[in-house]
Amino acid sequence: MAEDKPLKSSYELALERLRKKDEASGVAQKPLTDEQKTAIAEVRSICEAKLAEQKVLHDSGLRRALDPAEREAMEERFRRDRERFVSERERKIERIRRGETP
Repeated sequence: MAEDKPLKSSYELALERLRKKDEASGVAQKPLTDEQKTAIAEVRSICEAKLAEQKVLHDSGLRRALDPAEREAMEERFRRDRERFVSERERKIERIRRGETP
């Protein structure tokens, strides 16, 4: 080979294609500030705490529930709550990345 560059993994190639696509569509990549990194870490931490609390409450309720229909309803409620917390977390993180207040 004429080039002495190391081969790129498929992951690196995919990221490179995405960056080029973003540049072509006008999306600018700018590094996060320290304040943004701190705010994102805080949002993630709070969400993880809420999820852990919900998990404990859910597990406790499952131990008390004997009816299979009740248990299934509890599982569905837990899944919805979990999805809500995660989507809320992602929405807040995206706002922080854009420079808005969460």
